[in-house]
Amino acid sequence: MTQGRTLVLSVDRDDDIGWKGKIESPCIGRAACLKAATTLALADPEDSDVNAIFSAIKIFDELTEKGEDAAIAVVAGNHLHMIEGDRRIARSLEEVVNETQVTSCILVTDGAEDEYVIPIIQSKIPVSSIKRVIVNQMPNLEGTYYILKKLLDDPKVSRMVFIPIGLAMLLYAVAWLSGWPGAATIVVVGVIGSYLLYKGFGFDELVHGILGALRVSLSRGRFSFITYMITILLFIIGLTAGSFNILKYYATDEGLGLILYLMAFIYGAIEWFILAGLIMSVGIIIDVYANERGGLGKVIVFPFFVTAIGIILYGASVFLLTMSGVPDFPFAADEAYTMLFQCTIAGIITAIIGVLVQFFINRKMVAQRKQEIIEVI
Repeated sequence: MTQGRTLVLSVDRDDDIGWKGKIESPCIGRAACLKAATTLALADPEDSDVNAIFSAIKIFDELTEKGEDAAIAVVAGNHLHMIEGDRRIARSLEEVVNETQVTSCILVTDGAEDEYVIPIIQSKIPVSSIKRVIVNQMPNLEGTYYILKKLLDDPKVSRMVFIPIGLAMLLYAVAWLSGWPGAATIVVVGVIGSYLLYKGFGFDELVHGILGALRVSLSRGRFSFITYMITILLFIIGLTAGSFNILKYYATDEGLGLILYLMAFIYGAIEWFILAGLIMSVGIIIDVYANERGGLGKVIVFPFFVTAIGIILYGASVFLLTMSGVPDFPFAADEAYTMLFQCTIAGIITAIIGVLVQFFINRKMVAQRKQEIIEVI
């Protein structure tokens, strides 16, 4: 029974070899890996990935000295965008496996962050062993200070730490100088809390996705670039309108204050949000129809669902604000029930129409593909 070929794999999840050493990954073979390690060591001698790559080379040499059939490679992700980086690692590993024809893997990492990609690696090749390289540090205050300094020098960490703290301190100073010392603490807590929610709910990934879509649509000359820009402007207008609406219709019941604030915001902003969603959907549909007509059935339902959700949220906001006795609200109690019922029915009907349109579009596209196949035959 043959043992098969073993891959000694070093993973650089944050792509230090590309970010600092300008080395394209994957690096396949001992010479390529040694070049990556030495180049990164010259660019940043204190980077822990240097030790991980050299450790992988050492393991590879030991295996080959024993007569085992082995290969070595270094794969890297993305320095700023972890999701895209993990996808890149998966693609690179598939390329390595196809080129080297390995049957098992010895994974070499420099810490827990790189080990997050173990499921990705195991989906491509069995992992027979994991070697974690730990760099010894001085166990005293100087060593701790050094480690913290290196972390804060990293652009990813510095953005997460310095930006919210700096913005909070700046707003605190502005509030104090403006004669609102009591509001200064509230502003600071609000800024830090908003930032934590922004990161915690993954809105940063959403923003990255939107910016990526804008870059792609602009570089490829897509019509959706115009609709994306209009959507962003309408979304900003909606945020502003909703915020002013909160000031106009404030909560009178302390038990439901937060819910009423949210409903007041939705009541003022939802029309702009619906319009923004419709314009973005139209741009996407036009691009798909012009360039990827086969996927039209997947996107044709977007405007219907956006409208349905918006109508239902509008009815719910009117009902809750009216029933809570918000002063000067332009709906009576009996009108609120009627509005909730009508908006719910209208939203459901709109969604059903969208599903039916999607069904007929998909059936038409299938018929067209069959006709094309018949014509080719």
